[in-house]
Amino acid sequence: MVSPHLGRWAMATFRFEGEVWTYDGPGGWCFVPVPKAESELLKASLVRGARGFGSIRIRAAIGGTEWETSIFPDAKAGVYQLPLKAEVRRREAIKIGDVVAVTIATHDRPG
Repeated sequence: MVSPHLGRWAMATFRFEGEVWTYDGPGGWCFVPVPKAESELLKASLVRGARGFGSIRIRAAIGGTEWETSIFPDAKAGVYQLPLKAEVRRREAIKIGDVVAVTIATHDRPG
């Protein structure tokens, strides 16, 4: 169940599942891709102004863990990517290749 904190924080909420993958470059960051349809809606919300690198500030939830972060556009894949901190992966016992259910909440309502 998603905490009521997300509802108070959000103007737009998206729920989706995605496979956890790791970036091959420095740092070994782990991500979950935001599906194409949701990414297109989120991109439309940037008319009001993007943050650094076209990122969008969000609040995310997986299982019982919630955190604030940003999602980042991935031009190659054509979607946004949600970074998964090591602490989130540890708390939720998430491994590379796992499919996770994600809820993200934005400040801006897309569209």
